[in-house]
Amino acid sequence: MAQKKQGKNHVPFFSSLQIKYAMSYLAIFAVVLVLLNTYPVIASQDLLFSSKRESLKSQTAVMASALMELETLSSDQVTRVMNMLDSMGLDRIIVTDPAGMVLYDSTRPEEPEEPEGQDPPEATPPEYRYALYQEVVEALRGYDAFYSRFFQDRFVSTAASPILYRGVVIGSIYILEIDEAQGALLLSLQQNLRTISLVIAVVTLVMSALFSKMLTARIAALLRAIRIVGEGEYGHRLQPVGRDEMAQLAEEFNQLTDRLQNTEEIRRRFVSDASHELKTPLASIRLLADSILQNDQMDPEVVRDFVTDIGAEADRLTRITEHLLTLTRLDSLPAAKTQVVDVSRVTEHAISMLGPVADSAGVAVERNLKPDCLILCVEDELYQICYNLIENAIKYNFAGGKVFVSVYRDRDQVLLEVGDTGIGIPEEDLPKVFNRFYRVDKARSRAAGGTGLGLSIVRDTVRRHGGWVTARPRSPEGSLFTVGFPVYIPQERREEP
Repeated sequence: MAQKKQGKNHVPFFSSLQIKYAMSYLAIFAVVLVLLNTYPVIASQDLLFSSKRESLKSQTAVMASALMELETLSSDQVTRVMNMLDSMGLDRIIVTDPAGMVLYDSTRPEEPEEPEGQDPPEATPPEYRYALYQEVVEALRGYDAFYSRFFQDRFVSTAASPILYRGVVIGSIYILEIDEAQGALLLSLQQNLRTISLVIAVVTLVMSALFSKMLTARIAALLRAIRIVGEGEYGHRLQPVGRDEMAQLAEEFNQLTDRLQNTEEIRRRFVSDASHELKTPLASIRLLADSILQNDQMDPEVVRDFVTDIGAEADRLTRITEHLLTLTRLDSLPAAKTQVVDVSRVTEHAISMLGPVADSAGVAVERNLKPDCLILCVEDELYQICYNLIENAIKYNFAGGKVFVSVYRDRDQVLLEVGDTGIGIPEEDLPKVFNRFYRVDKARSRAAGGTGLGLSIVRDTVRRHGGWVTARPRSPEGSLFTVGFPVYIPQERREEP
């Protein structure tokens, strides 16, 4: 059984909050690392491309301006001009005529010297060599062209410009630059970013594990506390740490366990008291029944007295059961539909119903019931409140005593007061009189037919309708119970300014 419970409480590794928090942190930092490894590199490439575009355009413009002094371009003239110019670190320079035929190529090898006595080798005439490049085509159309790419760990850049003479294109100049230094710089930047990313990844992994562990440790402690309380240890408490939501959750948990502990104590006491209260009449019934069964020669009058006592104990059991059912209904069932009720009218009805009881006890009931004391409640439940309070005032009074019943409005409340000139309640017992099965004088309560549940029913019913009830000594003698309800104000009055 324990193994089954442990398996039920076990959380799969990848479903645990710690792993989810850690993965969330790692996912965020992974996005950051991707941006760190892409954006700087792309921005650096764009910056280098822009720099090279301006540099190569400037170089082609210088060479083109030097060549445009020639009316027509020939191989010899272009070669002389280009030899006078600095190559500016370019890897290749090509000059073409308007048809794209190469007039000058800086990468063309020098022709070898001719051996004596031999005919010179055949060479490909320059006029049959053409520069078939897109940049050259655009330059011959009169446009400047530039292309650059990062290829095989180096920047390969090309540019071309038209050579103009009096607004006419007489040729083009094409240059090529292979920059391995800038490529190495970009590779170094990428390598440094990878190293930094690796360090950040390791630190992030460690920090995410620590942070997720710290966060989920408090959640795990709360989960363990819930399981402990679920097993019945209502005295278990959490120690709130910090001032964040988890600390507030721990405080709420402690307050909840306080309420659970109080509820459990009340439940146990209630079960114990109920068992005791039910056991007493049952024991009396059993004793009386056994006495009748074991004595065949018992006088009929004695038998009648025993049967009468059995009936009285059965009636007492019935009252206890009915009161317990009433309390259970108040604890579990929702409130019935409320209506506007006149407290004075319901109180008058309860007094009239208890008139014979007061007359037989020799107790006079004096009333002071004010009109227009309206509240929202269930009329039957209000009647039960009035009946219980007035009945108690009659039962626990002396012959020739009095009961004072008042109903009146006090600002936004309707007050019901029931006082008597009876035995009173000691000061130390006042906070306990509304507890279930609590009786000040148990012997007299049983003699009066009390169950110790009437005032508990009154308190729970009053609270059910948003009211309150108190008990205090009455001067010069007796007790005074006060019940307060929110007064009902019609809708049309509320809307008045």
